[in-house]
Amino acid sequence: MIDLVRVLIVDDSAYVRKVIRQMLSRSPLIEIVGAARDGREALEMAEELKPDVITCDLIMPELDGVGFIRAQMARHPIAIVVVSVASESGELVLAALDAGAVDFVQKPTALATDRLLEIADELVEKVKEAARAHPLVSRQPEPPAARAVMPKHAFDIVVIGISTGGPQALKLLIPRLPAGLTVPVAIVLHMPVGYTELYARKLNELSAVTVLEAQGGELLTPGHAYVAPAGRHLTLRRNGLGQVLTHLDVRPLDTPYRPSVDSLFHSAADVYGSRVLGIVMTGMGSDGREGSAWIKAKGGTILTESEASCVVYGMPRSIVEAGLSDGEVRLEEMADAILERI
Repeated sequence: MIDLVRVLIVDDSAYVRKVIRQMLSRSPLIEIVGAARDGREALEMAEELKPDVITCDLIMPELDGVGFIRAQMARHPIAIVVVSVASESGELVLAALDAGAVDFVQKPTALATDRLLEIADELVEKVKEAARAHPLVSRQPEPPAARAVMPKHAFDIVVIGISTGGPQALKLLIPRLPAGLTVPVAIVLHMPVGYTELYARKLNELSAVTVLEAQGGELLTPGHAYVAPAGRHLTLRRNGLGQVLTHLDVRPLDTPYRPSVDSLFHSAADVYGSRVLGIVMTGMGSDGREGSAWIKAKGGTILTESEASCVVYGMPRSIVEAGLSDGEVRLEEMADAILERI
C-alpha cells in the first residue's frame, strides 16, 4: 500500500488556500492535513500535525514565508514547496530556497480560478517529489581550499547539471573553487524563468570564480562559471578560430526541461571530446542521463552526487543505474573531487 503524502497548506488568502486544496486533492496520493493563515500559525500546526510536505506562500503577515522556513528548518527540517507570486522581488524566492525550501511554483499574478488551476499538475508533481526529498539545512559556504600548486590539467571543461535542491548545493560547491581555476564551468540549473540572472549575481558575490548568467556568444574563459538562463538551452560551439563560445536557443522544443542538462552535456562532448568532466547533482527526473552517455562515449568522465547528500536522489540515481557514473561524491567533497581531476 502506498503511503499518502500529508500536506499542510500555508497562505494568508482563504481563497488561495481553498484552490490549492482543490488542486492537491485531485491526486489520490495526497492528503491535506491542515491549512494555516501565516507563518506563526504554520509553525504550531507543523509541530502538531507533522506533515510530510508544506506548501508555503512568501508574502504573509505576522511571520512571512522566508521567516517561517528559517524557523521551521531550525526546529525540524520538512520538505517545503514555495507557492508564491513574489512578483515584486525575486530575492524573496532565492532567500526561501537558501533557507531550505526544496522547490518553487510560480503563482499566477491574476488570481482568477482558471489561472490558478493552470499550475495544478506542476504543483501535484512537485509535492509528490518533495515527499521524497531530504531538505538541506542552510549553511554558509566555506572559502576555497588553499592549494600551492594546481593539479594536472586533465580536462578542459566542467559541466554541471542540477535541479531540485540546486540553489543551495551550488552555493556550497562553487565558492569552494579557487580564483585560479584552470578551466571554465558551464551549469544547467532548473529554475523558473526570471530568477537565474539574480541567482548568478548572488552566487558571484560569494565566489572566487566569476559567476554570470550566460548571454550567448561569450568566449569560454577559465575561472568563469556560466549559468544557463531559465527558458533557453545553453550549448557550446567552436568558431572558425578554434575558440569555444556559449550559444543559447529555445530549440529543441521537445525536452522536459529548458535549459536541458542533456543538451549542454551533448554539446560539451562534441566540442571537447574526452576532456569533459560532467557532474550530475541533486534533482528529480533523469535529465543528464543521455548527455552523460554521450560524454562517456567520447571518453569523458562523469561524477554523481551521492544519495547521502542529495535533496532529491533522482538525476544522479538515473546515471548510476545506467552504469555511467565514474564515482559518487558527497556535496561537501565535490569541489575537492573536481580539483583533483582538473
